[in-house]
Amino acid sequence: MVNEHALTVSLEEFGLSKYEAQAYVSLIAKGTISAGELAYYSEIPRTKIYPTLLKLEKKKLTIISKSKPIMCTAIAPEDAFDGIIHEQINKVNAMNTLVSNLKKASEESRKSRGSEEKRYFQIGVNNVLAQLQIMIEGSKSSIKIMVDPWGFGLLAECKEQLLSVLRRNLDVKVLVLPTQICSESYRAIPEGVEIRASEITQNCFIFDETELLLVNNTNGEGAIFSSTEILGINQERVFSNIWKNATKTKALADMTKTEAQEIYKIIKTVNETGLMYVLNSLMISKKQGSNILKLLEKNGISFKSKSLDEIIEIMDAIMQITCSGHVNFEASTKNITIESKLNSGHSLPWVSILDGCLQRQGYKTRTIYQNNSNKGKKVHIKITKN
Repeated sequence: MVNEHALTVSLEEFGLSKYEAQAYVSLIAKGTISAGELAYYSEIPRTKIYPTLLKLEKKKLTIISKSKPIMCTAIAPEDAFDGIIHEQINKVNAMNTLVSNLKKASEESRKSRGSEEKRYFQIGVNNVLAQLQIMIEGSKSSIKIMVDPWGFGLLAECKEQLLSVLRRNLDVKVLVLPTQICSESYRAIPEGVEIRASEITQNCFIFDETELLLVNNTNGEGAIFSSTEILGINQERVFSNIWKNATKTKALADMTKTEAQEIYKIIKTVNETGLMYVLNSLMISKKQGSNILKLLEKNGISFKSKSLDEIIEIMDAIMQITCSGHVNFEASTKNITIESKLNSGHSLPWVSILDGCLQRQGYKTRTIYQNNSNKGKKVHIKITKN
């Protein structure tokens, strides 16, 4: 059902008075009615209804009969407001032309002086989202973003603008906090935007490597730094350094937030101590898989209640994230293949974890390593039930 109050308020923005807006909306809803009926339905005092109708007639929004009682009919909206809409469009176009000419004059003036003006604009909290949407839409080559939950929430409201730049094949990368993986904001970001997780402490939006929007997460205010190549380049370097070591999240996109957070925690724990733990275990024990499982359990991560299929699904996601690889289980041959495109021991902890899980579930395992300097590494685990 159409909200007549909302329509009335909107019409006031078109320049109608409150009574004029109420009368027009009532006429649209009721059709041709008498002036007395209009006063009743629109809740306009009877002493005000005739002056109101005359004003609407002058604005070409209604037709008034010459008969008694006076009957009135609304002009169809598409006819009534067509002229107003075109007038507003012409005004906007004229303003855009004026701004473009002023910008051109400013740039020519700076060039003649052999200098470039550095600009900084502060944005109120109520205008930050609209400004962000404008800057995304106006990007020409790349968008690099570092956001905490506040900034990620703003970005989630820019879906249409992100889709627009993705259709133009722009490179869009986003760094978020690990707690935001598979969150509501995460799922609002369109496919095609690459998202990685790291410990982010600021809200920084970098457009085309030169224009920046910074957002304060304590008060929601923003600041634009425009034509500042040096600041843009420095922030771009900061972003690139964090991005290189951040955790990929694409393989987690279809999981629940709980599942995704668990996998991130596993990766973080193993990345910090896992490889060294495995190498040390190999020197003192043949049960390195069991030892690394104990390491995970110390950090609150347990595989005990998980089925073999669930474990393989987890390990497959981890291999995609850490090694650009996969884990495949061939049920017919009882053979598990762990494939890594990296050849520097990155897959060793994950092989050890999978081997330990299999042994805990009562499987006897035989591991075969297959290295290829050009194609990476494959590990085959042949399993039989004890």
